[in-house]
Amino acid sequence: MTSETTLPEGGAPETPATEPQRRQFPAFTRKQTNTAIVLALLAWTVAVFDYGLFGTLLPVMQEDFGWSASTAYLVNTLIAIGTAIIAFGVGPVIDRLGRRRGMMVTIGGTAVASVLTAVIPAKMGALSTSAMVGVRSLGGLGFSEQSVNATYLNEVFSITEDERKRERRGFWYGIVQGGWPLGFLLSSALALVLLDTLGWRAMYLVASLPAVALIIVIGKKLRETPQFELHQRLRGLKAEGKSREAEALAAEYGVEHTNSAPIARIFQPELRRNTIVLSLAWIVNFFGINIFSVLGSSILANAKGVQLSTAFWMLIVINLGAYFGYIFHGWLGDRIGRKHTIVIGWMMSGVAFAVMLSPLVTSTALIVTTYALGLFFLVGPYAAIMFYMGECYPTDCRGTGTVIIGAMSQPGTIIGGFLFTGAAAAWGTGSAALWVGAVGTFLSGALMLLAKPVARLEN
Repeated sequence: MTSETTLPEGGAPETPATEPQRRQFPAFTRKQTNTAIVLALLAWTVAVFDYGLFGTLLPVMQEDFGWSASTAYLVNTLIAIGTAIIAFGVGPVIDRLGRRRGMMVTIGGTAVASVLTAVIPAKMGALSTSAMVGVRSLGGLGFSEQSVNATYLNEVFSITEDERKRERRGFWYGIVQGGWPLGFLLSSALALVLLDTLGWRAMYLVASLPAVALIIVIGKKLRETPQFELHQRLRGLKAEGKSREAEALAAEYGVEHTNSAPIARIFQPELRRNTIVLSLAWIVNFFGINIFSVLGSSILANAKGVQLSTAFWMLIVINLGAYFGYIFHGWLGDRIGRKHTIVIGWMMSGVAFAVMLSPLVTSTALIVTTYALGLFFLVGPYAAIMFYMGECYPTDCRGTGTVIIGAMSQPGTIIGGFLFTGAAAAWGTGSAALWVGAVGTFLSGALMLLAKPVARLEN
């Protein structure tokens, strides 16, 4: 099954000369739409809270586990490998279980990862390190939550009765995707308040509590999208051998029903180009995400000589500014197009981080300003690209497409991590961050120039 708008190679929807009257999906009410937005924002913030804690607390955990700086970077890279394995399996699950259950699964993985991280012993050498890599790999579930949101809200905004949200969907999704800096802000704030008093283990236990609460609330309050419910019904009819009934029902809604597996679908000719281009862009962009967003405290401490407690304060301010980057880029994507928004943002980010890493930038104010600008333009475009990805694919493979591309962040973290670890050992953290992180971020924006424009999802 695909959505009603079929996107040919040129990127514009096909419009038949005479189009029969189609049945409409039941609309999401304003209240249901608002509930979906709030729960999606909370779910992503909580998932990032756990994900960001590892990067925020890495300098402290490094000391507790007896890791050198290069070993700590290597551990982070190995975790990315495990995260990729987990994340690649989430997409088909979303297209099988549904958007609502998919959200519950990803948040559940976050809760489990937080609790298990808190109880890993630190004095067992390689065994402790291996346990940390295995447990933190479960973060692949939480990291995939953003792809569930992109899939779910694309479908919600296309059928909501709230015209303002339908027309300004990029802006509203930007608010939701802003859970990334909010999660990192919370992890930095929690470290500042609780680290000296309770230690890093207690912080992971605290992170698990909102995740458990959200699973319960989502199960009770969140409505599944009618697009997925139709897709599920068509699949059920097909499984029962009622192919003609399935085709007739699909025709009533003006959708195409296909038997192709979701993973095969995203590589079909009309979808293949964006699958490849977006995957490559994510890989290269996550050189910068891993260095400047996840390992922010380490970069400030090791590249700019900032004390760890000061780095936590700086990251709170920097991530607060980054939240508005999501809103800005979501708004801008509605007006100039999501593709152009991504290209401009990532190229500007690469330039800002290069300036921040310059030896000439030494004052706290300049470091915060340039770092904040870099993060504003680095993470903000994800409000555009996540929604753009949802618009690239039809209903039957939308979850798979968004999650598989999103999971390419982990090969990016792995490749970038090895490059960064080797460069840091040879040249130091500052030079490694410049050539791997800042240059990689700029190149990811250039790669997006090759992406194909797509039509906005309607119904």
